[in-house]
Amino acid sequence: MIITTSSALAEFCSALRTAPYIAVDTEFMREKSYYSKLCLVQVAYGEHAAAIDPLARGLDLSPLRELLCDPNIVKVLHSATQDLEIFLNKIGQVPAPVFDTQIAASVCGMGEQPGYAKLVSSMLKIQIDKASQVTDWSLRPLTDRQIEYALADVTHLCVIYEKLVERLESTKRSTWVAEEMEALLDASRYSVLPEQAWRRLKIRRAKPKTLAVLRELAAWREEAAMDRDIPRSWVIRDDALLEIAHSLPTNADELARVRALSKQVAQGHDGHALLDAVQRALASPEDSWPKLPPTPKRLSGHESLVALLQALLQQRCETHDVAMPVVARRSDLDRIATEDNPDVPALAGWRRVVFGADALELCAGRLALTGGAGRVVDVRTVPES
Repeated sequence: MIITTSSALAEFCSALRTAPYIAVDTEFMREKSYYSKLCLVQVAYGEHAAAIDPLARGLDLSPLRELLCDPNIVKVLHSATQDLEIFLNKIGQVPAPVFDTQIAASVCGMGEQPGYAKLVSSMLKIQIDKASQVTDWSLRPLTDRQIEYALADVTHLCVIYEKLVERLESTKRSTWVAEEMEALLDASRYSVLPEQAWRRLKIRRAKPKTLAVLRELAAWREEAAMDRDIPRSWVIRDDALLEIAHSLPTNADELARVRALSKQVAQGHDGHALLDAVQRALASPEDSWPKLPPTPKRLSGHESLVALLQALLQQRCETHDVAMPVVARRSDLDRIATEDNPDVPALAGWRRVVFGADALELCAGRLALTGGAGRVVDVRTVPES
């Protein structure tokens, strides 16, 4: 079923008003734009399943917006970040509540960030036809094969969701997933602040003056890309921004010497804007210029403690049947081993219960590891002397 009229969409959404959850997926294009171009929205629950065409002329998406924002209906998605960003830009808010099956599957011990096809294969014993995955979803009319592929994503997702919820409840991990889902609702994680865009650039050993110029240049580029709805690199490439920040051109002729800029661009509207950005940065107070964080000292002498933490992490993750990278990464272990109060995910929420609290006890000398049969088999408290 594909929906292209406002009346059909209103009728479909009305039928789902009392649904406890809806499975949601999107198809989009982003290669030629700053914002993702929403090409299709798939929604399913029970016997209801439809592909909604947001490109259909005159289609009123209000009923879909109300459905997505209904606080009584869980929105089930897989790897939800991009979809939620698209909805935020399209409807003005992040749909809530949400349930990300990729996160839930990771918590259930199915690996780190398992793909959708892998979940369908392992949980439903169905192989997904990926031939339509890389098609141009903006072209119309859509083929029957494309629609069938798109709808399969959400119909399978319904079954996966119900199985995951059952598993989470049986293992008493529903609260673990709830913590992760709450973080997905923070709209700031999907928004780009132009004044922070310079942090995306790969910079090494730059002086504050150079960083101040880069900040202005990158902010201008971000705003230009947003206004024109084109990729950042189509406005100006990263290497050109870096070269301008180092060479500090004062006129169009000097700007034209930047290798990645044509003389026409340097003398045009964008060229004037780039030169203005340079001057704004240089005129700003020096105490407002950004600085790169100091290069962290190379850690040494803690490897043996990290090895113990890794053994503890493996033992705990095997006990709880959850992938190690989901609980803690090597960078977390480095900080736990060398800092007094490191702010790392491994020491918060359910991860602290599974591993973090014992990791701190180990570092404090109050836990010891014992082994047998080639593996860690026990964790015991060390009596205080």
